[in-house]
Amino acid sequence: MSRIDVGYFPGCSGLGTSMEYERSTRAVCRELGIGLREIPDWNCCGSTPAHSTDAALSAALASRVFAQGEKAGIGDMITPCPSCLKNLRAALEHLEDPLFSARVEALTERPLQMRHRIRSVLQVIIEDVGPAKIKARVRRSLKGLKVVPYYGCLMTRPEKLMRFDDPENPVALDRLLEALGAEVLAFPLKTDCCGGSFAIPARAVTPRLAGRILDMAGEAGADAVVVACPLCQMNLDLRQGQIRAGGVDRALPVPYFTQLMAYAFGLPEQEAAFRKLVQDIQPAFACMSRRAADIEAEEGKVAAAEAEKARKAAERAAKAAEKAAEKTGTKDAAADGAGKKSAAAKKPKGKADVDGGEA
Repeated sequence: MSRIDVGYFPGCSGLGTSMEYERSTRAVCRELGIGLREIPDWNCCGSTPAHSTDAALSAALASRVFAQGEKAGIGDMITPCPSCLKNLRAALEHLEDPLFSARVEALTERPLQMRHRIRSVLQVIIEDVGPAKIKARVRRSLKGLKVVPYYGCLMTRPEKLMRFDDPENPVALDRLLEALGAEVLAFPLKTDCCGGSFAIPARAVTPRLAGRILDMAGEAGADAVVVACPLCQMNLDLRQGQIRAGGVDRALPVPYFTQLMAYAFGLPEQEAAFRKLVQDIQPAFACMSRRAADIEAEEGKVAAAEAEKARKAAERAAKAAEKAAEKTGTKDAAADGAGKKSAAAKKPKGKADVDGGEA
């Protein structure tokens, strides 16, 4: 597998509330040959709080991240967090406006010199590695695990800014989970909002929206809701107590896709970091194991039936060939006898035969 080298922006949550995402992301990228060069002395990208109060300040924070990358010769970088991704991409877009750029440079005193590209970890894994190579790395299949992929509202939107997958019905995460062996269930709420940061200004909103997602996942028969966003993960996992208080009782684990990849690749538990989840994932794995055994038993029955069918077909073919050979032998014998008679008939008659015998 050819190596991919990119700059890496962990984002603030990677050092706190989403340490399991950060840890599993690094482990999975290492296994896939994606070299991560962490941006030196990086800072907050200016996501949620900053951009809602001061667009120039938010862009200045993002601009400094890119400037720090330039110091290390990094122009192409990735981040696991969709919110960081959106803010960094928005900053690059806004900096194309000379007047806005002048306001930002007045704050940073460091105009950008390089062309920059920023993508999500999911996008790089799907586009630069691909499902086939992911499948080839699987050591512990997720066969039997029923999951719903939850993208959240930022991974693919706004469409013109994010430029990844379908904005309303994305399938990148579906394809990745299928490559790991999981059964991906249809999920109509895969891009609905979980409530985001409304948990602070409007506390009742987030449990209601997140509860709707968990309830639909449970109705679909999912063992787990798989995510790619730290804020979505926190709302769906950490707030299940608040969600239950609101009348939705769905105790579903909410792992990051990189955690399931680490597990499927056979990496140690400390790199998958499932213990960091609030909702225990082991019951889901227990269901997976039981289903996998049932699936394998059924597949064994089907394979045995197919083998028996093939054996009987081979027997029939052998008997048919034997009969055909017998018929051919009989015909050959008959033809040989007829040939001898014909030869005898054509044989020249002797003198005795001509003269009618002795006088």
